[in-house]
Amino acid sequence: MKPQPRICDLIPAAMFEGFLLVKDAQERINVKGAKYLDINLTDITGEINAKRWDNVDFIPSAGQVVKIRGQVGEFNNRMQLRIDRMRESTPEDEVEMPLLIPCAPRKPEDMMEDIIARVDEMENAQLKQLVNRLLDEAGDAIFYMPAAKSLHHAQRSGLLNHTTTMLKGARAVCDIYPFLDSDLLAAGVIIHDLCKIEELRSDEIGLVSDYTVEGNLLGHIVMGVSRLDRIGRELGTDRELLVMLEHMVLSHHDLPEYGSPKPPMFPEAEALHILDLLDARMFEMNSELEKVNPGAFTDRIWSLERKLYRRQDTEAAEE
Repeated sequence: MKPQPRICDLIPAAMFEGFLLVKDAQERINVKGAKYLDINLTDITGEINAKRWDNVDFIPSAGQVVKIRGQVGEFNNRMQLRIDRMRESTPEDEVEMPLLIPCAPRKPEDMMEDIIARVDEMENAQLKQLVNRLLDEAGDAIFYMPAAKSLHHAQRSGLLNHTTTMLKGARAVCDIYPFLDSDLLAAGVIIHDLCKIEELRSDEIGLVSDYTVEGNLLGHIVMGVSRLDRIGRELGTDRELLVMLEHMVLSHHDLPEYGSPKPPMFPEAEALHILDLLDARMFEMNSELEKVNPGAFTDRIWSLERKLYRRQDTEAAEE
């Protein structure tokens, strides 16, 4: 994929050629009765409206990546593209999705390899069998699934990003507290959010449009415990081990107001909750701080119930 202008940098009369993500597109009729395409396009920096006044032979779908060539104009004090040519992107284009939408910093295939490698390390054969079965049922959606509709890891492949970061944390925590069952904690990390795949309605681009019916009525915690219990019974998993893992899924939000009817009641469950909270908080804080200049405060962040301070650059301060 060749370098291309960013939406935030476009100016009137400039030419644009590159790939953009379709937010929505509609065929309309002008005052003369002729058809035209009204389309809103985005990249990671912003959104722009575009029009194609002739050759309306291709109407892209929301979430589709298209290649556009056209000229930037201005309408009602806002930038607008007049499209001359447009086509659907192909794998040969090698579109860099992080330029268009928020994406995890690593390739999903690499993150999935990390997870599989950790499962292969497990000495507990029952846990290994159970986790592998749950990952199989998750299917290919795990490769693009965000971890949330908004807030932490609301990005393409965010679920894998959240999981692999927590696995690194779990390994470090088990080194510090060797009495922890490292296999049990790793299993809890891998499966605790898997049912977000059924909770959120996401396309393959990684854009979440809404919660599913099951997501609204049950939520990923209840669905996760239900699925875990079903598969554990099918596999004949040791009852105590299965109940402990179910409790870890059930309690990883800690408080009833956050969806957990039980608090963590053994060390591995507590460690899972803390790792989950830590990773979510660090992601949110880093994301918000990137939006402000060094030496400035963010606006109040409702999910954290505070504003944050971004420290000044150390080297600049020393000069």
